[in-house]
Amino acid sequence: MSQKFPRLFFILLAVLFALNLFQASFTELIYDEAYYWYYAQNMAWGYFDHPSMVAFLIKVSSFFFDGELGVRFMSTVLSAGTYILLWLLVDNPKKKDYVVHFFLLVFSFTLMNAYGFLTLPDTSLLFFTVLFLWLYKRFLKNEGIMTAVYLGLVMAALMYSKYHAVLVILFVFLSNYKLIFNKKAWVAVILALICYTPHFVWLYQNDFVSITFHLYERPNQAYSFDEFTLGYFLNIIVIIGLLFYWIYSSFFKFKAKDKFSKALVYLVYGVLIFFFISSFNRRVQAQWAIVISIPLAIIAFNHLLQNTKSRKWMYRIGIVSVILLMYARAWLIYYPLFPMLYETHGNKEWVKELKSKSGDVPVIFENSYRRAPMYEFYSGMPAISLNNYMYRKNQYSINGSEERVRGKKVLYVSKYRKSGDVTYMHLDSTVFHGMYIENFQSYRKLQCIVDKPQTGIKYSLKVYNPYPFDIPLEQLKYTISYSNKHKQVKQMRSLKVENTSPQQTLLKSKDTISYTFELPLSSMENPSYFRIGISENNLPPGLNGKPIKIQ
Repeated sequence: MSQKFPRLFFILLAVLFALNLFQASFTELIYDEAYYWYYAQNMAWGYFDHPSMVAFLIKVSSFFFDGELGVRFMSTVLSAGTYILLWLLVDNPKKKDYVVHFFLLVFSFTLMNAYGFLTLPDTSLLFFTVLFLWLYKRFLKNEGIMTAVYLGLVMAALMYSKYHAVLVILFVFLSNYKLIFNKKAWVAVILALICYTPHFVWLYQNDFVSITFHLYERPNQAYSFDEFTLGYFLNIIVIIGLLFYWIYSSFFKFKAKDKFSKALVYLVYGVLIFFFISSFNRRVQAQWAIVISIPLAIIAFNHLLQNTKSRKWMYRIGIVSVILLMYARAWLIYYPLFPMLYETHGNKEWVKELKSKSGDVPVIFENSYRRAPMYEFYSGMPAISLNNYMYRKNQYSINGSEERVRGKKVLYVSKYRKSGDVTYMHLDSTVFHGMYIENFQSYRKLQCIVDKPQTGIKYSLKVYNPYPFDIPLEQLKYTISYSNKHKQVKQMRSLKVENTSPQQTLLKSKDTISYTFELPLSSMENPSYFRIGISENNLPPGLNGKPIKIQ
């Protein structure tokens, strides 16, 4: 071990680990972390937005610590593992003389730095990407059956981290397509599929809700070069940080000499080209291309070892980068250091204010899968997001969260209301109003299934009740929302429906009722989609139907 890792390496790694533990303990959660913490309260093989690895990491962290560190502890562990594996993937014997350079380089990767203490799906994606590459390198040297087994397990872990992991596996395979004739490579693939089967089953049981949403139902917007394509190029600079010029320069000068280095090149180019093409269709988020940080770090460090001039400049800029990133880390904890708000600022304050006014009453947040888990995490009180036609579906739409508040007195909080029984303010001066509702009842899981008319103008509508109780039809009102081609809602209207069984007064449990309706006129020009919603007990209508394309 000492031959592979100089003593200085472990000293710096220990310092980094301690720094990440401190940061994880004293930085308030960001909204996505709170949302994934909510995942972990009910472990499953999948969730609305992502597979289950992020929830698993949070659950494991909670066994060791409470509070923020109980969400993030495993992220600090995986980050240390990422540094170790990156070091092992560099074969140059000169690396022992440049341990400080190595840590400066890797620490300077902006998002890889952040995922050293934040718990997001990309945290495990980074770790399992570098572990996958390390095992793949071993497999190229010795195609042992156990290495194939480990590869299969890690490929499954990659896919449980994030769906984007398929790009890592795909582009490494394309760099060495002859693997298709390798029996042991097939052992890895088959084992990975077996391990991933529980998630496939979960997707099937939940009507492939994640795939359907990401591919078909997610709202988009009209193409903008500045926001989409130019924004993408800015993002691939941001994920690298101040060293982006030297790192990308190292990559473009790099020549693949073997199958492993070829895999690194394919992975970087493959991901960059894939999301470049995607940028013409939708806005590409910075973290989507985060996996390129791993091969770029390996290539850049090798270049640094071989090029004195680059080594000097990387070292100098690396020091500046570390100073700035350390200042940014301090700002994440202590807002006055920089006059700009971030998600880690002020959450405890607004939660404390709202809890002092609402007491022990559960809180329902209108259209906010972000604020609901944040409130529950810091207050310890039940909270859910109730999603309506102006928002999108999320984990609160599919996990039965309504039952936690059904029949109870609740506080319904909205930023769209002008007044209410309770008022509180966020650090950014956004004012929220809440109203008390006695005996809360909602039916957001009612399913509206629309069939287009073969002839005539009347559509058929079937409403299925998945609940274990009957629902009085008089409590339900139907609406229709019209959207543009990007699925952005532009208008909502009440919908007149005709019951094909007018004598029926109850929608019975696990039963379906049939209606017919005509599309009401829309004031928007050339609507592209409509969606049926149900308003129950005077609540804003939900997302009960799927977007239907208007012919």
